[in-house]
Amino acid sequence: MRIAEISSPELRQLHRDTETNNHSLSQLEAIVKQLETRTANIPPPESAASDLRQCLTQLSQLAPFPNSSKLHIWKLSYRLWNACVDISNTTAIRSSSSSAAVTAADRNHAELRHIAADLLSIAGDVAGVPSPAIKSASKSFLFGSCEHHAELAKQFMAFGKRALSKISEDAHRDSNEALKLMNEALESCEKGFGVARTREEKVEIRALRWKSLRFIAAIHLQKEEFESVIKCVKVLRDCAEGGDEHPSLSVLAMKAWLGLGRHGEAERELRGMVIDRGIPEGVWVSAVEAYFAAAGTAGAETAKGVFLGLLGRCHVSAGAAVRVAHRVVGGVGEGGRVRAKVVAELVSDERVVALFAGQEAAKDRVAMHAILWNCGADNFQSKDYETSAELFEKSMLYISYDAENRILRAKGYRVLCLCHLGLLQLDRAQEYINEAEKLEPNIVCAFLKFKIYLQKNDHQDFLSLSAHEAVACHALPVAVASLSSMLNFYTSGKSMPTAEVTVMRTLLTVLSQEPGNEKPVLKFLIHAHTRASEMGPDCFFGKEEVGRRERNWFAVTSWNFGTKTGQDKNYELSAEFLRLASDFYALVEGSDNENNVMVCKSLVLSVSSMIALEFQRKTSMSEAEVKQALHLLDRAGQMLKSILARKSANGDQINTIEPELFFIHTFCACDIQGRLNDMGSQLLHVRNFASSKACKPHHLLQIGLSASQGPRLNHEVASFALNECLSSFLSSPVPDYQNVAIVMRKLISITSVYKGDADDDLVYSMYKQAYRIMVGLKEEEYPIEEGKWLAMTAWNRAAVPVRLGQIEAGKKWMTVGLDIAKHVPGMEAYKACMEEVLGNFKKEP
Repeated sequence: MRIAEISSPELRQLHRDTETNNHSLSQLEAIVKQLETRTANIPPPESAASDLRQCLTQLSQLAPFPNSSKLHIWKLSYRLWNACVDISNTTAIRSSSSSAAVTAADRNHAELRHIAADLLSIAGDVAGVPSPAIKSASKSFLFGSCEHHAELAKQFMAFGKRALSKISEDAHRDSNEALKLMNEALESCEKGFGVARTREEKVEIRALRWKSLRFIAAIHLQKEEFESVIKCVKVLRDCAEGGDEHPSLSVLAMKAWLGLGRHGEAERELRGMVIDRGIPEGVWVSAVEAYFAAAGTAGAETAKGVFLGLLGRCHVSAGAAVRVAHRVVGGVGEGGRVRAKVVAELVSDERVVALFAGQEAAKDRVAMHAILWNCGADNFQSKDYETSAELFEKSMLYISYDAENRILRAKGYRVLCLCHLGLLQLDRAQEYINEAEKLEPNIVCAFLKFKIYLQKNDHQDFLSLSAHEAVACHALPVAVASLSSMLNFYTSGKSMPTAEVTVMRTLLTVLSQEPGNEKPVLKFLIHAHTRASEMGPDCFFGKEEVGRRERNWFAVTSWNFGTKTGQDKNYELSAEFLRLASDFYALVEGSDNENNVMVCKSLVLSVSSMIALEFQRKTSMSEAEVKQALHLLDRAGQMLKSILARKSANGDQINTIEPELFFIHTFCACDIQGRLNDMGSQLLHVRNFASSKACKPHHLLQIGLSASQGPRLNHEVASFALNECLSSFLSSPVPDYQNVAIVMRKLISITSVYKGDADDDLVYSMYKQAYRIMVGLKEEEYPIEEGKWLAMTAWNRAAVPVRLGQIEAGKKWMTVGLDIAKHVPGMEAYKACMEEVLGNFKKEP
C-alpha cells in the first residue's frame, strides 16, 4: 500500500461525515424532486413531511457545513418553498373537496413550509447570498413564530445601526433609512409580542421593542425632531408592563427638552440622573456637558450640584472632574465671572480634591491645575483681579507639596501677590510674596516686595529690602546708598523695625568689602560714635551681652582700619581710626584690664601716626594738633600707670606687648613735650621709664639717639638715656659690644659738644672707660671701626693742648689714644708712629 493511500483517523472521520452529509442531501433532494413532479390531481404524500423532517434532523447533527453544502441547502429550501406555492395553488382548486381532507392537506402544507424555513436556519450565513439572515427571518416571519419575529427585528436593527454609522455626505438620507429600518424592527417586535405564548418570549420581545424605541428616539434626536423624542420616551416610560428604566432615557429626554428650550424639564431630567446608580460615568458627564452647553451660564450652578450629588452615589474619576470643570469654566466674557465662581466652589470641595490624591491621578491633577491657572490668567488680563485671585488660589490645591513642585508653588504665590496688589490688598500681597521667597528667592520676589513697600509708603522697609537684595547681588554701591538713606530715618526719630546699630554695622561691613572705602568707613564710624553719645551707649548698642558685642565690634573695626591704614602709610586716617578705637574700647564693659590696654594702645598709636604724618608731609604740627596729642598721651599715661600698678600688686609678669607700649608712649611724650620746650617733663618721663620693669636697653638707645639729634635736642635726656643704656648693656651676661660702641661714640660726641673744654676730664674719663671695656676682649669682639675712631679722636685731642704749650695735657691724650690703638687690630702702623711721637715728647725737658 502506498503512503498516500494511508488515511489518519481524522481523515477517516471527515470522510465518513462527508459521505453522511452527501447521503442526507441526496435523500432531501430526492424528496423535493418528488414533490416538484406531482400532478395537480395527486396531493403530496403525508409521509413527505416526516421524511423531510428526518433528513433535517440528520443534517442538523452534521453542522457546520462547508459553503458548498450551505449553498446546496439554500437551493433545496427555495425549491421546496416554490413546491409549497404550487401545492397551495392546487389546494385552492381542490377547495370543493371535503373539509376534513382540506384541513389535513393544510397541515401538511404548513409543515412543508416550516421545513423550508428550517433549512435556511440550519444553513446559516452563505457566502455569495446577500442578507441571508434577514431572508431566513423573513421566510420564518410568514409563519408568525415569536422567535422568528425577534430574529427579524434584530436583523432590522442591525441594518439600522449600520445606516447610522455610515459617514456620507447625505446624513439626512442615512437617518431616514435608519429610521425606516428601526420602525420595521419595531413592527416585527409588535407582531412577535402578539404571537408570544410563554413569559420568556414576552420578556425577550418586549426588551427588543424597547431597544427599538430607544434607537428610534435617538434617530429623532439626531434629526432634531425633539417632540418625537419626548413621545418615544413617554411611551417607553408609560408601558403597562412597568416601563423601560434604561439610563439613556434621561439623557435622551434631557437633550430633547434642551432642544425645545425647556430648561426646567431638562434640569429635572439631569437631577434625576443623580438618583440612578446605573448610569455610567461617561454618560452623565456627557449629559452635564450637554446641559451646560445649552443652558449656558444659567446652568452652571445646576452642573455643579449634579456633579457634587454624583460624588456621594457612585464612583467618580478625577478625569470626569477635569471634564466638568473645563466645560463649566469656559473663558472670560459674558457670564465668565459667575462660571469662574462656580468652578472655584466645585474644585475646592474636599470630595473633589480627594479624587486627585495619589500618583495615579498625577496627570489629571496637572490638567486641573492648568485649567484653573489658564482661567485665572485670562481674568487677570481682563483686570478682574478678584476672580483671578480666587482661581489661582484654588489651583494651589492641585500642586503636590514635594520638592519637585517648589518652583510651581512659588510661582503660584507670586501671581497671587500680583492679584492682591491689583486689589490694593497690600498685606495679603506681602504674605504671599513672603511665602514665595521662602520657596524660591529671586529678583522677582525682591521687585514685588519693593512695589509693596512703595505702595504702602513704607520707605524704611523698601530701603531695607533694597539693601538686602543689593548685598545678595553684590551690588555694593546700591546697598551703601540704601543703608545710608535708612540712617536718616533714625536721625529724624522715626520708629524703625531694625535697630540703628544693626544698619550701621551692616553698612560698615559692606563698605569694608571693597578697597578704597576708608574715608566713608571713617565717616560712618564717627557717626556711630556721635549717635552713641547722643542716645547713650545702652540705647544705641544694646544692653548686656548683645550691647557688649556691638561695642566690641565697632572698636575692633576701628582698630583694624587704623592698623591697616598705618601699614599703608596713610597716617592721617590711621590717627583718626585709632582715636575712634580708643573711644569705642572705652565703652566696652567687662574685662577692664584688657580694654584699658587696647584704649592705651589706640591712644599711643594714634599720636605716633600724627608724628609720622608730620614727617611724611614735612610740615610741623599745628598748635591745636600738639595740644590734642598731649591730651591723648596724658590719658594713655594715666592708664599705663594703672595697668602697671595692678600687675605689680598681683605679681603678674609684664607681657610682650606692654613694654613696647610703654616705650612708644615715652618716646611720643618726649617728642610732643619737646615741641613745648618742656625739658623737665621730658627727662622725668625718661627717668620713670628707665626705672620701670618695661624698660629695655634698646628702648633707651632709641630715646637717647632721638634726643641727641634733630631740631629739638635735649642733651640731658640723651645723656641720661645713653648712660642708662650703656650700664644695661655692660651688665648683660653677653654684652652687645656693637651697641656699646655706638653708645660710647654718642656719649663722647654729646659731652664734647655741650660740655666743651671746660669739662675735659669728663670726656677723658669716657675714653678711659672705653679703654677699660676693650681690655681683655677677644680680637675683633669690639667693633674695629669704632675702636679706630676712639684711638684716632683721642690722639687728635692732644693737638690743641700741644699748640697751646700744655705738653702734659697733650701727653695724656696721646697716651690714652695709644693705649686704645694697642687693642684695635689693623692699627700697627699707626701705633708705631704714635709711640715714636710720644717718645720724642718724653725726651724733651
